[in-house]
Amino acid sequence: MLTKIKINCSVNDKARTLEAYPMERLLDVLREQLHLTGTKEGCGEGECGACSVMIDGQIVNSCLVPVAQVDGASIKTIEGVALAGDQLHDVQKAFIECGGAQCGICTPGMILAAVNLLEKNPNPDEAEIRNGLAGNLCRCTGYMKIFESVVRAVEK
Repeated sequence: MLTKIKINCSVNDKARTLEAYPMERLLDVLREQLHLTGTKEGCGEGECGACSVMIDGQIVNSCLVPVAQVDGASIKTIEGVALAGDQLHDVQKAFIECGGAQCGICTPGMILAAVNLLEKNPNPDEAEIRNGLAGNLCRCTGYMKIFESVVRAVEK
């Protein structure tokens, strides 16, 4: 018989206690239990990056993470990217200015990947930007506008 467990973690800088089955996907717990629907399911196989979140500062595909693995972790979703007072992050602003979002499925993962890259390297070159976004696929093939959005964010 499967039993739910308690998981203590931080989600977008708020302490949370979750009750879930140990092998439930983090993606599902975020969307269904915490109602953080900005994290999207694209492929469900860890191939597209639409469900990307940051766990302890590392970008991961939440569709591949059993929720039991986040006990004690700090998680950031797209909802946690905006700055204090709901002021958009420079990456979010750049995506708006450059038209980096098309259908929107990849956008949360792309933004998180860009934010993660810029936190580690505030002045990446072209190759580093492409490498930083490499785990994310865009169904609309809007890669140039996405790339331009990250370049714009770097310039800010």
